Amino acid sequence: MDKPVIILGAKGIAHAALEIFNSNQVIVYGFLDEDEKLHGTEINVVPILGHPEDEGFLKLIGKKCEAFVAVDDNKYRQFLVKMLNDTRKVQPINAIHETSYVSTDAAIGHGNFLNAKVNIGAGSKIGSHCILNTGAIVDHQVQIGDFVQIGAGAIINAGVVIEKGAFIGSGAVIVSGVTIGKDARIGAGSVVISDVKEDQTVFGNPAAPFKK
Repeated sequence: MDKPVIILGAKGIAHAALEIFNSNQVIVYGFLDEDEKLHGTEINVVPILGHPEDEGFLKLIGKKCEAFVAVDDNKYRQFLVKMLNDTRKVQPINAIHETSYVSTDAAIGHGNFLNAKVNIGAGSKIGSHCILNTGAIVDHQVQIGDFVQIGAGAIINAGVVIEKGAFIGSGAVIVSGVTIGKDARIGAGSVVISDVKEDQTVFGNPAAPFKK
């Protein structure tokens, strides 16, 4: 990649994203974050320049710089992606750790975060703007929608469908053929053996709906 990267967000996965770009010999120009207390500080000598909606920095994106959205909060992540699409006419780039594996037969969208030792199997389709944390395993023929988050060490078995905005906790196991509905949440360490409805929260082994 010839152009340097501006990372939107300076918390959560931002530090890990910097490490990923460094490992791939991609220059990070700086961070943009809404927390004004961070402005003027640095992460590993890379400066936090200002606010993500500062036009002075945004105008660099698409011309002199690429962009990556390093924000864990899904609503704000979606807002920033839409802002980049609408105002700069660009899609965020992927941040893929050098130790992760993406099958040559897999398809992956834009703006995804794949941390160390993530494994994407043959025939799987990953949407855009997803977060796959360290050691997550996505087996073959899995379909993952946009803005999905998968925790460290989670195992997504063959043929699973995960719809837009779903959250899979660390160490969770999703058995083959299950569908996880839009914006559903799977608790850490859960074993999911049947379909999960849209907006539903489940946890446990076997996973059951959370009752308030």
